Parts: sequence; C-alpha cells; structure tokens
Amino acid sequence: MNKIFAVILTVIFSAQLFAQVNEKDFPPRPSPPRLVNDLADVLSPEQEQTLENKLVAFDDSTSTQIAIVTLKSTGNYAIEDYALYLGRFWGIGQKDMNNGVIILAAINDKRVTVQVGYGIEPFITDGRAKRIIEQHILPEFKTGNYYNGLDAGVNQVMAYVSGEFDPLDDQLTDEMSWQKIVLIILVVLFIMFFMGKRGGGGGVTYSGRGPTYWGGGWMGRGGGGGFGGGGGGFGGFGGGSFGGGGASGGW
Repeated sequence: MNKIFAVILTVIFSAQLFAQVNEKDFPPRPSPPRLVNDLADVLSPEQEQTLENKLVAFDDSTSTQIAIVTLKSTGNYAIEDYALYLGRFWGIGQKDMNNGVIILAAINDKRVTVQVGYGIEPFITDGRAKRIIEQHILPEFKTGNYYNGLDAGVNQVMAYVSGEFDPLDDQLTDEMSWQKIVLIILVVLFIMFFMGKRGGGGGVTYSGRGPTYWGGGWMGRGGGGGFGGGGGGFGGFGGGSFGGGGASGGW
C-alpha cells in the first residue's frame, strides 16, 4: 500500500512541474524534419547521414521512430527530464502507438540518456535502457568516439524493439514491476481527464511528467510507408508521447 501511495504522490508532484517547463528552453522541431540532430557538432556530415539513413529505414519498416540529439548542455534541466520534454514537444513516435525513442547526449555535461514512449516500454524497460547506456554507449563516449557509441546504442535499441535479445541476460518480467504498471495506468487516466476538460481539441495538454501534443502531430507521416517526397527521406514526427521510462548515465 505504501508503494502505491508513493507512486500516486510521484504523479501528483510531477504534474505540478508541468507549468514550469518553457518550450523556449528547447530546440525547435527540425525543419526539414530529421531523426539525427547533432546540435553539439560532434559528428561528421557522413556519420550523421549514415545514422539518419539507418533510422529512417527502421522507421519505414517498423514505424518506430528513434531520434538522436546531441547538444552542449541541458542547462538547469536534468537530462532525463530534458529528453522527456523534448520528445513530447517534438512528438517523436506515432500518436496512436507512442512508439518513439530518444537518445540524447549532453556533451559538456558528460551525460547521456535513453528515454522511450509508452508503447516501447515493454520492449525497452528501465533495466534494458541502463544496459544500452552502460554496455554500448558509454565505453565509446569515454574515448571520444561519439559516433560509435550512438551507433552501438541504436543497434541495441533496434534489437530490443525487434525482439532480438538474449533471454538469459534479460529479466523482462522482473523489470516491468507492478509499480511501473500502476504508474502507467495513473498517467493514462490523467491524460484522459485533461483531454475531457479540453474537449479533445488541439494544442498542448499536460499529462505524465510533461506536455503532450494532441491533434494531428507535426507534419504527420508522408505517403508510401510514412515518408515524404520521392527521396525516401524522413517525413516528420507523428505526435507520440513519452511516459518517463528509460535510464541515464555519465562518463
């Protein structure tokens, strides 16, 4: 009972922080839309394009949107909160599936986080996100190989989402604890409550740990498998939301 009460308090206190989040503290949605946004300039153009092509192809085949963002610092925000809010402001993932993933690295802060949408949490639990960071990203980041770290992290995210993992090295049932399930249910109810008060209109409503975009998302997915234009480029984020699942680490 005490654990359930603690989870409820977490949701309530998190809701009080929503109004303090200023969208101006975050970079605007990329235009033209891209899945790889190297704002810290730690990747070469070739490396950035290689990652972009990989993520676009994965989005095309699975509809799962994995966004990579590098920046100098998250300022006064904890990196996991920054990534969570950024993922929601940009609407990473599909609105009806909330299947977005954001890998954010703050280079000067020497911090990195993996945050996932509601629909991805059963595949990438907090424990798995921690392993992605500690076993695949940080070893490369510690030697300054940011591309290798991001590429390795992306590969592991894709493997988990695709169901390719070693069951002996993973305890999904244990990690998806009943406390997390209760929290997700409460957040969903919280979203439904505010949607009802707003009448289902577009704009920003507050749920979970930050603002969630409702309506048509941003630019939607283009035709032909979700990509715009004839070049097979990324067609835009679909309006997904995040629930606070993931992990962070430093080097």
